[in-house]
Amino acid sequence: MNERAKITPSHLSRRAIVYLRQSSAAQVEHNRESTDRQYALAGKARDLGWPDERIVVIDEDLGLSGSGSAARSGFARLTSEVALAHVGLVLGLEVSRLARNNAEWYRLIDLAGFTDTLIGDADGVYHPAVFNDRLLLGLKGTMSEAELHVLRARLNGGIRNKAARGELRRGLPVGFVWGETDGEVRLHPDEAVVAAIRCVFARFAEMGSARRVWLWFRSEGLKFPLQMHARAEIRWVEASYTAIHHVLRNPVYAGAYVYGRTRQETILDPSGARKKRIRRLPRSEWQVFIREHHTGFIDWRTYEANQQRLAENTRPEPHKSCGAVREGGALLQGFASCGHCGRRLHTHYRGRKSAPGYHCAGKALVEGRGVYCLSVGGVQIDDAVTKAFIAALEPARLTAAVAAAERLEADRETALRQWRLAVERAGYQAQRAERRYRAVDPDNRLVARGLEREWEEALKALEAAKADLARRESERPHVISQQERERLLSLGPDLVSLWNANTTAPRDRKELLRTLIDEVIVKVDRDAFAAHLTLRWKGGALTEIDFALPRSRPATIRTDEDTVALLRRLAVHYPDPVIAGILNRQGRTTAYGHRFDRNRVGNLRRHWKIPGFQEKTQADGELMTIRQAADALSVAPSTIHRLLNDGMIAGEQLTPGAPWRIRLTDELKARFNSETSDDFLPMREAMQALNVSRQTVLQRVKRGELEAVHVMRGKQKGLRIKVLAPQLSLFAHTA
Repeated sequence: MNERAKITPSHLSRRAIVYLRQSSAAQVEHNRESTDRQYALAGKARDLGWPDERIVVIDEDLGLSGSGSAARSGFARLTSEVALAHVGLVLGLEVSRLARNNAEWYRLIDLAGFTDTLIGDADGVYHPAVFNDRLLLGLKGTMSEAELHVLRARLNGGIRNKAARGELRRGLPVGFVWGETDGEVRLHPDEAVVAAIRCVFARFAEMGSARRVWLWFRSEGLKFPLQMHARAEIRWVEASYTAIHHVLRNPVYAGAYVYGRTRQETILDPSGARKKRIRRLPRSEWQVFIREHHTGFIDWRTYEANQQRLAENTRPEPHKSCGAVREGGALLQGFASCGHCGRRLHTHYRGRKSAPGYHCAGKALVEGRGVYCLSVGGVQIDDAVTKAFIAALEPARLTAAVAAAERLEADRETALRQWRLAVERAGYQAQRAERRYRAVDPDNRLVARGLEREWEEALKALEAAKADLARRESERPHVISQQERERLLSLGPDLVSLWNANTTAPRDRKELLRTLIDEVIVKVDRDAFAAHLTLRWKGGALTEIDFALPRSRPATIRTDEDTVALLRRLAVHYPDPVIAGILNRQGRTTAYGHRFDRNRVGNLRRHWKIPGFQEKTQADGELMTIRQAADALSVAPSTIHRLLNDGMIAGEQLTPGAPWRIRLTDELKARFNSETSDDFLPMREAMQALNVSRQTVLQRVKRGELEAVHVMRGKQKGLRIKVLAPQLSLFAHTA
């Protein structure tokens, strides 16, 4: 059937979509002819009768694979337009441009058949609703998918064959470069780069932890080489833990050639979208693994030992020393086991001196409560293990100490060598910047100014590197001479003093213990106050140690008895915050010398089972605070304080520093009136009438000889005194 006969006015009334796709960005950039041919399909749609306004070009999927592994927004847009019957013709250069997997291809054919949509390529126009056309389209889709499989298998086969010979050139880690011959891998020609990588393996052999190696680089201020890809220049940056760990984990540094260590998988996320992930494979599933392929920084045996050490630092196995050495004082951290259940013992620290202890994480139910099957202090256990360890080292005398001093000198020399190489590198950069500056035309000031600035920065970096090197050389420790070495060896076996020296850190003691001891099994008999230790040495030898645990408990630290007694009296009348203020004003402290606060007062009260304060409704005759009394009498608290100081109102204190309390009675309320009779005189008139001082008047009021009230309203607001009879003195003036 003629392809134009399949086109009806219904098709022409809808859109014609030209779909473009190329598999990768490299094809889009370099295969321009294929791209031009696909854009030219718009002219074919125009020849078939579609006007320009109804021709739509979808080219947003350029550079995306059609295998179904990538989400194609353009193809999704095309499918939705076909499903909505907005499209009369779909044009593609060939079927492989539309899709290379049958799932998407047959979905498009089904939708096109339901909505009467035509599909066209370079060979012709097809109607999916017609059996013969649908059969032909299905065969083309199947061949397109098979073609992709064949191409991929052919390319992957060639890559695997070349990798099996160790000749496939892929990205190398920093420290290596490809040689001239096939599969030749050489060490980096930069001596500083090679020295930095060797320093990582040397420090790990000494410290046994990737984190400690990273901290050593940071403490020494050393830079680490970084190379983003094979053609990029080496950049010296701050050492990171990830870079150090990558060097220790990569088998290429052990002289091995590996290929296929990872596998790319496609999964569905919770929303149903496809997502790619990289999964690391075990060594048994690596596609290519060639030992001794090239010269490495370490041998394969050392690499395997390093991997085992890294695994033990993070994933311990039963009955094996595990975990990286930490800073705590517990010597058996990481390789002590419970003698009752076999679990690994955990460490804890208690008391003001942070005394170490060990406990088993396994809990048993005792009277309905979960308790540890073992929990014991670590001081006696660490002392027993230390004595056994020093006894085992006794024949070695001080040779180990001298060797450690020599190792320290070697470490310092390694760090200084890195700084010397940094000075050389900075000098080369300065010379290079100078050559570039002198090679430029002096009249071209735009370029000359930039090169001059780079030269100045390189010179500053060189001076800074020289200053750092000079400072570190001045801080270099004294080298042990031959006479000092012989004098040390003649001192005798003083290992106990060396072990207990302040300069020996807990981390160093733990490292020494792990060199000879594999495991310490701890078993405790609480009824007999005894402990039994089993030391398993390197090589399988066992040592049994029995010792008694202390029966007496440390003296209980208690709060002073008078403070507790005062708390009992205050808790009846005041809440915890007020009590804390009273105790602090009196200079009292807790059992550990801390100031009191609301929480500490509450904890002390609950420990001694002292009931807390409960506020009661106040009535006449009840005790009130100054603020409560001021509210009840409608005066200011300062007025109550003044009357209390003058003796006009009676008050009481439970203890110095405690708040005043006033008993509010009817008699006291009567002294506070809104108005009084003419018999009550102000204080000044009462003083003149009685011919006495103010203090004498207040004393008479306090003794009850004079009656006084406090007027709260009017111009005569204040204290009023009732004078019963005028008492004129001989010195009174007559009218």
